[in-house]
Amino acid sequence: MYLIVGLGNPGKQYEATRHNMGFDTIDRLVEKHGIPQSGVKFNAMYGKGTIGGEKVIVMKPLSFMNLSGGPVRDIAAYFKIDTETRMIVIQDDIDLEPGQLRIRKQGSAGGHNGLKDIIQKLGTEKFMRVKIGVGAKPKGWDLADHVLGRFVPAERKLIDEAIENAADAVERIIADGPDAAMNEYNRKKPAN
Repeated sequence: MYLIVGLGNPGKQYEATRHNMGFDTIDRLVEKHGIPQSGVKFNAMYGKGTIGGEKVIVMKPLSFMNLSGGPVRDIAAYFKIDTETRMIVIQDDIDLEPGQLRIRKQGSAGGHNGLKDIIQKLGTEKFMRVKIGVGAKPKGWDLADHVLGRFVPAERKLIDEAIENAADAVERIIADGPDAAMNEYNRKKPAN
């Protein structure tokens, strides 16, 4: 069984913001695979279903981004998930161009507070992640204003494609392993 975690912030005011790429990708996976919502437990919304013949739990922590680790730790423990080999975290990344994907098998938080809290609560940096580029903050901007902001119309098409690609990348990780997914998705997108 895989645990697929989408990072984001709950509430209408955060919908479609840069920081909610994980939530948006979970929504796409739920829609694509008809995963029913199982309810709210451990301060997370979650559902159980199958992707590529594998049982999965998809979850969106409701604790707000900076406190994502508690719900992730608790749901992983409850369902006895080996987070180092069977958990995929989907997140936004300001170090990648809008729409670009990067898959990693492990690594530091890289300044991402949601990842930082998960690493602290799990006591390991070893878990897979799918990073979705949202672009660097403009010079002089506050980082929070940038990641909690919405995309300009010109970026929206790229982001919608990236969400679809991130959902595909999760499917590829489950079907063929992280190396195959990295080979396919860790390419720099050609400029239009």
